[in-house]
Amino acid sequence: MATRNITTMSGFLLVGFSDNHELQILQALLFLVTYLFGSAGNFIIITITTLDPQLQSPMYYFLKHLSILDFSSLSVTVPQYIESSLAQSGYISYGQCMLQVFFFTALAWSETAILTVMSYDRYVAICLPLHYEVIMSPRKCTWAVAAVWLSGGISGTLYTASTLSIRFCGDKIIHQFFCDIPQLLKISCSNDYFGVLGVSTFMSVVAFVCFMGIAFSYGQIFSTVLRMPSAEGRSKVFSTCLPHLFVVSFFLSTGICAYLKPTPDSPTALDLMLSIFYTVLPPTLNPVIYSLRNESLKGAIKKLLLSEEFIGENYFCSVVSVC
Repeated sequence: MATRNITTMSGFLLVGFSDNHELQILQALLFLVTYLFGSAGNFIIITITTLDPQLQSPMYYFLKHLSILDFSSLSVTVPQYIESSLAQSGYISYGQCMLQVFFFTALAWSETAILTVMSYDRYVAICLPLHYEVIMSPRKCTWAVAAVWLSGGISGTLYTASTLSIRFCGDKIIHQFFCDIPQLLKISCSNDYFGVLGVSTFMSVVAFVCFMGIAFSYGQIFSTVLRMPSAEGRSKVFSTCLPHLFVVSFFLSTGICAYLKPTPDSPTALDLMLSIFYTVLPPTLNPVIYSLRNESLKGAIKKLLLSEEFIGENYFCSVVSVC
């Protein structure tokens, strides 16, 4: 990376996975392929859930917003790392770093919230099917999604405001490929970081409540499914619920491990890999996971990829359809 006075510079120096230029280029290419793959997958999900009239139920409405969050989350961290790796700089300005903090925390919390809403949707669909259309009406779906985005904005604002109060000194080196809050706290030279810890504690409590809600929903779902006499019915339920359960488990477990463990002075390769597991892999793999066992999604994707008339045939229907 380019040498500079990292003690007096106004921004930060992101130390990614290697200082070797050849390895940096390889890593940049891998991140680029991952970003393109994840962006394409999420864009396909957004397109088919918008245009296909058969995918206008609340489940696909929420899935569309999950894909929007995933695409946005990838765009916050990955392109900047690719650019800095190819330029061999690693430098990120103070303003860019704070923007990353805001968008990353806002999108991460919004994803937690939308996954909670999606689990509740599955609970109502399976355990309370006669009341589903009333409970998950188009208006309530819209309000739920609005609450998801609003809660993400509040979370990002709280984290960013508390981070802005921190003073940094010494070598402003972040041992991460993006501006991660634990790493920022590591280079703080004041006690002002207690504000960030307070926000983190509050959001952790709220996240735990969301986790308990998800656990309750799936406890009720599996209890209901196991009482179903039809093997075909159980298989259909599992095809929609198991992908969501895997996504929730993977996203929350890797994020919790990364943020609850002590932040080392010199992160190991395992620490950096763990950061990829909760920042890059979930938004990249979510479209694949949701499509593997969902026949409706797979059929719509085939129509989108193989039929040139897909958009023209379904545009009018999508305009008049509701959640």
